[in-house]
Amino acid sequence: MHIKSDKRINFIDYPINTYPNCRMNQFVLNHLKTFEMIGVIMRIVSFTLVSWLGPDSPFLFVWIFNTADAALLSWCAILKKDRAYTVLNLFWIMVGMIGIIRAW
Repeated sequence: MHIKSDKRINFIDYPINTYPNCRMNQFVLNHLKTFEMIGVIMRIVSFTLVSWLGPDSPFLFVWIFNTADAALLSWCAILKKDRAYTVLNLFWIMVGMIGIIRAW
């Protein structure tokens, strides 16, 4: 007899479900809007830098900066349990890693 388990790992909510009392998570939750605004401003700055400087842009810096803001925004989205923005920003982390490797 095969018993089917409904215990599936939810990777999107895994960090908050695993560490609900983590001090860092609590700190980010307490200042969520500030962290989200910092991440959004970081993204605007990185894309503005590329559009102004064009081919002369410091692409490695831009990719590192863009990946860091994606990590920050992913963390905020995970804590808010916002699946759409979590997936979007995790995608930007993957794109950023490829950009960092190519710009290296």
